[in-house]
Amino acid sequence: MEQYTVTGMSCAACSTRVEKAVSHVPGVTSCSVSLLTNSMGVEGTASPQEIIAAVQNAGYGASPKHAAAEKGTSAPSAGEELLADHETPVLKRRLFSSLGFLIVLMYISMGHTMWGWPLPSFYDGNHIAVGLTELLLTVIIMVINQKFFISGFKSLWHKAPNMDTLVALGSSAAFIYSTYALFAMTYAQVHGDSEAVMSYMHEFYFESAAMILTLITVGKMLEARSKGKTTDALKGLMKLAPKTATILKNGVETTVPIEQVKKGDLFVVRPGENIPVDGFVLEGNSAVNESALTGESIPVDKAAGDPVSAATVNQSGFLKCEASRVGEDTTLSQIIQMVSDAAATKAPIAKIADKVSGVFVPTVITIAIITIIGWLLAGETIGFALARGISVLVISCPCALGLATPVAIMVGNGLGAKNGILFKTAVSLEEAGKVQIVALDKTGTITSGEPKVTDILPASGISETELLTLAYALEQKSEHPLAKAILQKAEEANLHPEEVTDFQALPGNGLTAVWKGSTLNGGNYQFIHKQTDISPAMRAQSERLAEEGKTPLFFSKDGKLAGIIAVADVIKEDSPQAVREMQNMGIHVVMLTGDNERTAKAIGKQAGVDEVIAGVLPDGKESVIRSLKKKGKVAMVGDGINDAPALTRADIGIAIGAGTDVAIDAADVVLMKSRLSDVPAAIRLSRATLRNIHQNLFWAFAYNVIGIPLAAGVFISLLGWKLNPMFGAAAMSLSSFCVVTNALRLNLFDIRSTKGDKKRKQKPISIEEEKTMTKTMKIEGMMCGHCEAAVKKALEALDGVSEAVVSHEAGTAVVTLEGEVSDETLKAAVEAKDYTVVSVQ
Repeated sequence: MEQYTVTGMSCAACSTRVEKAVSHVPGVTSCSVSLLTNSMGVEGTASPQEIIAAVQNAGYGASPKHAAAEKGTSAPSAGEELLADHETPVLKRRLFSSLGFLIVLMYISMGHTMWGWPLPSFYDGNHIAVGLTELLLTVIIMVINQKFFISGFKSLWHKAPNMDTLVALGSSAAFIYSTYALFAMTYAQVHGDSEAVMSYMHEFYFESAAMILTLITVGKMLEARSKGKTTDALKGLMKLAPKTATILKNGVETTVPIEQVKKGDLFVVRPGENIPVDGFVLEGNSAVNESALTGESIPVDKAAGDPVSAATVNQSGFLKCEASRVGEDTTLSQIIQMVSDAAATKAPIAKIADKVSGVFVPTVITIAIITIIGWLLAGETIGFALARGISVLVISCPCALGLATPVAIMVGNGLGAKNGILFKTAVSLEEAGKVQIVALDKTGTITSGEPKVTDILPASGISETELLTLAYALEQKSEHPLAKAILQKAEEANLHPEEVTDFQALPGNGLTAVWKGSTLNGGNYQFIHKQTDISPAMRAQSERLAEEGKTPLFFSKDGKLAGIIAVADVIKEDSPQAVREMQNMGIHVVMLTGDNERTAKAIGKQAGVDEVIAGVLPDGKESVIRSLKKKGKVAMVGDGINDAPALTRADIGIAIGAGTDVAIDAADVVLMKSRLSDVPAAIRLSRATLRNIHQNLFWAFAYNVIGIPLAAGVFISLLGWKLNPMFGAAAMSLSSFCVVTNALRLNLFDIRSTKGDKKRKQKPISIEEEKTMTKTMKIEGMMCGHCEAAVKKALEALDGVSEAVVSHEAGTAVVTLEGEVSDETLKAAVEAKDYTVVSVQ
């Protein structure tokens, strides 16, 4: 997505106009304009020159966002400059200048005329002088606020009237009529018609013309100030970017600007300093505070080989590192880009406001004209009818409609970024709260992804330390992943490695070695029971461990069983709580795993998920997600390369941050902390943002629905309510301010609190029905890719089978069904090809 800065926009009608103009450029596939950040995101093959020309032809200005970076400014600094609040200071100067002249004008027009406040003797009885002074003061205020007139009439000329057009028309109408009244009064005074003179004195609306402009400027300033606060989170991220780095070249330390650091450079970081770029530690140990990126306040220990990220703080030790990602490739820059891209995209709900904004201003102008004509036909004076028409123009507020969605999206995105939850687009932020089913990958998502020792069961006459010591000696030369768990446990117990001889890794998952003259054996039950006798009690213990999803490893010494050490990929501490929170939100939680049914059910039970789908191969996850989508909106949570197709297939893909770049690229939401509890937090934040958008849209629509009829005078005959144009302008100013302020309330939302969790009304999801959609077949006899193809073709030829994912290595076929297909039918189809079906689950 190419991003542009757009100038000259003042309301939702402007952003809609720009969006339409750019969307019609050949080669543009999508375009979204953000009134909040004055930015535009464009996708497609159109050149920047064509896009900028389209914006200019629509009456606005545009420039590529990366232009600042190309001039030598670092990406975060350039972005910081673009997000800087340049609008509020300008509006503040305009406001104070306007107020100075307005106070004098109000003193003359209201204080003197209505309440007899004193004026210099020159004005005594000189009504023309009073009128000319009011006219002069009003002209000065109009010149100060000329931007409304330039923008308003320019957009009207381009047949795309906006909010400034309404203000300009309302103020101009009041001024022109008041000027006419002044000349008419002068004519009457010359001809000695004192009654007409006093009548025309009350037809002056100079103060209304000036007050409208001043009040709208007040609203614009409050709005600009509040809008600036909505991007605080993004600006805060940009400020974290270090400006310099200490590079090590030929043993000499040199401080250089961050832009000069290249991939492969060596840099040093002392305690208290920010890490300048992404890299990995070569020398040193330290605790690094990564809260800027992950929101996690507890420092992370770093040693040689560990990765470090830009903008994190080195707290305790000296680190020597090598740069691996610099400039726009650093984690911080990617986070800033994600949040920025999300702000430049448009949520589906915003399209409602866009459609209304597109016709809003022309409709209001039409209503104002009808109002004036209607009151004139009803016998009212020109002044009365004009006042009603001006009130309609100045009370109508397309800005509130245009800001309702983007301000909430920006604040929600910023709040998510502060807590290590990144929504890539406005669509993902809106849709995440609507999910009905969450599919969780087991390894690395529900579990830690690293096997750990869970149980040590020594045989009679053997202590736990003795069992762990001999297991440590035997496993230290093993390359098996489960061996690492035993080594880690032994190191935690402060055991020292002892040398073994004649080490061998034997077929059938077994190890053997000689230690202190004794023969050690280790491995699974099938291997060890051939080496030694295993008592029924120990065998029962091993079966219990297996049912709990653990892998029992048996160890013997000189032909006698020494005991069992159970190893398992343990579930993360927060996984059960996270699953419960999702269930309390009315979400159906599914666990996907390639494990066997028994292990999968054991882990699923510990985590508390609603459903377990076992025996799913990496390439079969995508087809499972496809079948789950038939039951409702699905979110897939994963971390590995093999999860990428499923993340893409799901309605919302959520990547665990410690996972692979491929998974993160394929996802819609990225969790920086690799914590499953961030999934319900992300859903909670999405729902809160959507609620806020609904509140904003309700206020924006309700305000206009009530305000326009009130301004037009509909309630005069019924309730006697009559709206002065000045109060209409005040209401217009406050409407946008209220919408932005309501969005800022999101900053107070606690994404961890479960108090507001509510179950969504939805059709119950039947687990049994879901299970029939996917069946896993255990097949013997497949030897190669040709065997896989033969089984796949046979199964997919059956009516009701939409897909079959076959693996000769795992000896399985995961069959996705569109209708009811019996196990016997599936079995017959495979066995007709001369393969043996062991089971169908």
